[in-house]
Amino acid sequence: MNYKESKAEDNVSTVMQFVLLGFSDLPQQQGLLFVLFSIIYTIILTGNSLIIVITRLDIALQKPMYFFLANFSLLEICYVSVILPRMLVNIWTQDRIISVLDCAIQMCFVLMLGAAECFLLAVMAYDRYVAICNPLHYPLVMNQKMCTLLAVGSWTGGIPLQIGQTCLIFSLHFCNCNQINHFFCDIHPILKLACGDTLVHEVLVYVAGMLFGAVPFVLILASYSKIISTILRLPTARGRAKVFSTCSSHLLVVVLFFGSATITYLSPKSDHSAGMDKLLSLFYTIVTPMFNPMIYSFRNKDVIAALRKLLLKK
Repeated sequence: MNYKESKAEDNVSTVMQFVLLGFSDLPQQQGLLFVLFSIIYTIILTGNSLIIVITRLDIALQKPMYFFLANFSLLEICYVSVILPRMLVNIWTQDRIISVLDCAIQMCFVLMLGAAECFLLAVMAYDRYVAICNPLHYPLVMNQKMCTLLAVGSWTGGIPLQIGQTCLIFSLHFCNCNQINHFFCDIHPILKLACGDTLVHEVLVYVAGMLFGAVPFVLILASYSKIISTILRLPTARGRAKVFSTCSSHLLVVVLFFGSATITYLSPKSDHSAGMDKLLSLFYTIVTPMFNPMIYSFRNKDVIAALRKLLLKK
């Protein structure tokens, strides 16, 4: 494909736009992919919007747990909407060109929203820890002000560093090739196109991955170690099952999201194959957000009751 380039002072050709290859290696399946991803996007929007609506309208769901769940659903909608609409346009038009500026903006939002998701999952784990391990103090600790601060902190905590990281990566020169073997502008595929030494940038990617991924994950593990310890001390099996059911959905989402994202961002660069990167990215950017509403709905009696009330309401 053609791409624009400008001559720098050192006579190196600098890429002015990229080509998102996406799934162009499957030319016969483009129509099928468009229909499949359109259905998935519709499911994500519908399912997560329903979660937001019922947590706002149903009095029984006016609790911190569901306040954070609504934030999480909104975050999933934003996260997927940064990626899927452009991917659908690329598949439909077969015009896969994206300017360097648009690519930088997309990557920046993916990183910021990804960091927000990690923080919010950690906050949700902390909420379950307080509810189960310190139930008498729960209304005092998780009051409306604290919930709002935790939610705002989760949404905004990663913004300054992720903007800085995006600026550093796009300050590099991109030469010789402008084809990104991915379906969105992600860090590792873009770094592969940079000319010159990228060691410092790769180290910063790992540092950011540890800060926004590993640290929240350790906090989640700490919360769940306390939760499990408390559950095991309950006298009856029925009581243990009932308490665990309040956090099992969140734990399943944590495993799905952090499992695939950790392999993508914290594995050595030599282990990154384009096909595996795309598969794992599909999992944590599209598949997991699609299943999240189902996981929370099917495993939570309060959510199921609220959904029935909303759907059967005349």
